[in-house]
Amino acid sequence: MADDWPQALLQRIVFPWLVDARIELAVLRLDCIDPSVNGNKPFKLAGYLAEARARDADTLISLGGPYSNHLHALASVGRREGFHTVGLVRGHPCRTPTIDDLEACGMHLHWLGYQGYRERHRPGFWDDWLARYPTAMEIPEGGGGLMGAVGCSPIVDLIRKSLHAVDWPEYDQIWIAAGTGTTLAGLVLAEAGAHPVVGALAVPCDHGVPENVGQIFAAAMRTNMRYRLVDASRRGFGRVDDELLGFMRTCEAQCGVPLEPIYTAKTLLALKQAVEANALEAGSRIVFVHTGGLQGRRGFDVY
Repeated sequence: MADDWPQALLQRIVFPWLVDARIELAVLRLDCIDPSVNGNKPFKLAGYLAEARARDADTLISLGGPYSNHLHALASVGRREGFHTVGLVRGHPCRTPTIDDLEACGMHLHWLGYQGYRERHRPGFWDDWLARYPTAMEIPEGGGGLMGAVGCSPIVDLIRKSLHAVDWPEYDQIWIAAGTGTTLAGLVLAEAGAHPVVGALAVPCDHGVPENVGQIFAAAMRTNMRYRLVDASRRGFGRVDDELLGFMRTCEAQCGVPLEPIYTAKTLLALKQAVEANALEAGSRIVFVHTGGLQGRRGFDVY
């Protein structure tokens, strides 16, 4: 992460359902750290950028969908940091605001179709692409893996350093959206058992997040990590319904913090459901990490 990027701050937010339960909530505004590369993405990419420089790679290649926050961040940071970028895109050629931005940043796109995209986990998938781009370094989808997780560990430092902004001496839990579980794993590693981290799953429980998180902990040689996962997926990745959109609009009107329906709104709705189920103790102080991704809301009829 560039040294001159603004530091995220905690911002207290209040909803009636929190007041009724006597629970305090503050959001870490990672969505505000930079206009084009924000949220958790610059943290996940930091280690990969350093590794690319160490390898003298001049090109970064990765995968994502036509609304991918990851590819959007990669294209933006690549342009800023002087790397060529290549995006392997799920599905068939289409126009989206995200695709327009990728091309404007100079990212070279290859459309994989759906079968080609499903092959991304097979052994040797990257061989042909690296032969085609011999000066490139591949980055896992979403910036996943131990390197991406370690890059996210400083987010915990940001929380601790900005507690003064909400006049808190301490906090009790961190809540964050989980798409691959990489950022969640980074926070859990950084907490080292000090506070539990709750991951609100943006994908169904059988989509590999627990396995991904376990692999990261195994690679870090860490066990007995303090975290849990809750299903916030609405029965599928990218699933959006009227209840969720209505909740998101209400939250934005009440607190003034912009959200998006794939990750952040689902995390807050999962938190509300936990509060209403009396799963959190009265007096708890909860940190909600805003993972950005606001560019992706352009794909939904939000209002």
